[in-house]
Amino acid sequence: MSTAACAEPPGAPPPRPPLIPSLPDDVALNILARIPRCYHPTLSLVSKQMRSLVSSPSLYTARSLLPCTQHFLYLSIRFRESPSLHFYTLHQGPTKNPKNTLIPLPPIPSPSLVGSAVATVDHTIYVIGGSINDVPSPRVWSLDCRTHAWEPTPSMRVSREFAATGVFDDKVYVIGGCVVDSWVRSKNWAEVFDPKLGEWNSVPSPIETRDKWMHASAVIDGKIYAMADRNGVFYEASSGCWGVAESELDLGWRGRACVIDGVLYCYDYLGKIRGYDAKEGAWRELRGVEKGLPRFLCGATMANFGGKLVVVWEGVERGGSGSKKEIDVWCAEIEVEKGKGGELCGNIKWCDVVLTVPSGSSIVHCSAVTL
Repeated sequence: MSTAACAEPPGAPPPRPPLIPSLPDDVALNILARIPRCYHPTLSLVSKQMRSLVSSPSLYTARSLLPCTQHFLYLSIRFRESPSLHFYTLHQGPTKNPKNTLIPLPPIPSPSLVGSAVATVDHTIYVIGGSINDVPSPRVWSLDCRTHAWEPTPSMRVSREFAATGVFDDKVYVIGGCVVDSWVRSKNWAEVFDPKLGEWNSVPSPIETRDKWMHASAVIDGKIYAMADRNGVFYEASSGCWGVAESELDLGWRGRACVIDGVLYCYDYLGKIRGYDAKEGAWRELRGVEKGLPRFLCGATMANFGGKLVVVWEGVERGGSGSKKEIDVWCAEIEVEKGKGGELCGNIKWCDVVLTVPSGSSIVHCSAVTL
């Protein structure tokens, strides 16, 4: 066969250079997937191929299969001067230089959202509903945490603000946040979103469970809890059954919480972190963190950070007068475990200021993503 017969056809794109010279791409991908994500910005400077790789799905699929995944924290903060939501991710430096800092992300392409809900499925964070100029919205935005790119997501069937959310079986459930004053809203008081199909569907709910404002939500043992001002309900997605939240849970829950190994963690009216063991039906104080953490009377939120408890809160106002006053955003990572007799024990791994913001700013959401 002649050399001309083996030549590329005219106009064909040139062959793509290898990721690593002298190595097959599958071997190179296996090597590069093991590199911690904090080094990806430096890796992207090596070549165009590397720059494309660090944001490609193939890299994150390889990291998951190896497995070499890491956990990442995402926050949204509202400034007094700028009511729009500002999103950040926690950058944790290499082991030899463990500096923890919040890094700003591209802004969400939406006007000011008040009372929006957040849910996380795989590598995607969904920002759901919220009011714009005091008008509730059905809009949903999604943040791809691999590329930090925002995309519009199919809207809900009804507009919502201050709704409860929960994820079960990779589907997003949204409960409440709307006034049941019409047949359409009554039918869609609860909805479910399937990211694979890209569509919302109504979830039938008995009328006695319905309320508008939901101040907290969590998923415990497959039950999606939605807590209103005076009561709470749960929806068991596997059976399609509704129920009233346990009286002990309703009395002890204060706002932004998270679930780790079946235990619901939050802070109580005394500012102490407590955990509710659903199997035992009892609250217990988290011991071992009293000296390292302040009392969380308000302004704190929590997340399950790969089995560890992360708490983020607003520090004490300091500085000059007016616009010159600032507050520090603090973050602590805590190892939690259940001891003998059911007591809850915590060990603070680190606690530090991760961002300084103008006075009057407030933490809105806190989520953890595995990449």
